[in-house]
Amino acid sequence: MEEPAESLISDQVELRRWRMSDLDALERAIYESLDHLVPWMPWAADSGRQQTSDFLARNQDEWETRQAFGYAITSDAAVIGSCGLMRRIGAGGLDIGYWLHPHWTGRGLATMAAAALVRQGFQLAGIDRIEIHHDAANPASGSVARRLGFTEVERIRATEGPVAPGELGIDVIWRMTADQWKQRSYFLLAETARESGVRPGRGRCR
Repeated sequence: MEEPAESLISDQVELRRWRMSDLDALERAIYESLDHLVPWMPWAADSGRQQTSDFLARNQDEWETRQAFGYAITSDAAVIGSCGLMRRIGAGGLDIGYWLHPHWTGRGLATMAAAALVRQGFQLAGIDRIEIHHDAANPASGSVARRLGFTEVERIRATEGPVAPGELGIDVIWRMTADQWKQRSYFLLAETARESGVRPGRGRCR
C-alpha cells in the first residue's frame, strides 16, 4: 500500500502530516479541549506532554510502516484538531477518526476534514471500503458520516480498549464503499455542472 499525500486541502481546512515540531501546538489544543474530549476519548483522561510526544512519535512510526496516516487539522496554519486514516478493519479497508478543538466545532470543519480523508483513501490502491466508528452516545460524530453519505451497517458491543466516561460501549459502524463514493462524486459533479450550466463529461470519476 502506497502512502497518501502529506498535505490535503478541503474547503476551509488543511490537513498535514503530524511532525514532532507540533508538540507545543498539539499539547495546547488538547489542554484547551479536555472537557470536550474526556467523555469520548479514553486517552484524554491521562494526557500530558510525554503522552503527546509519544503520540507524535507513534504517528511517525505508523506512517512509515503504512499502518496509519495521522494528520493535524489546521485552519490559517493553526492546529485545531487531529484526524487520520487507519488500517484496523482488515484487508481493503480503512477507518477514519477525528476530533476538533471545541472553539471550531459547529462549522462543518470535521466534515470537511473527513471528506478529504475519504477522497484520499479511495485513491490508494486496493481500498474498497472506508468506515467511521463511534459510540452510540455520540451522535454528533455520526452526523459527519451521515452528511458524507455513509451508511450505518451495524451496532456492536465494543470489545477492544477502555470505554470513556460518556460512552455506552456500543460501537456504531458506518461504511462507504468505493462504488458508492464514485457514484456520489459523479452526482456532486453533475449537480455542480447543472448549476454552472456546464454539461459533465462521461469520463471516470475519481
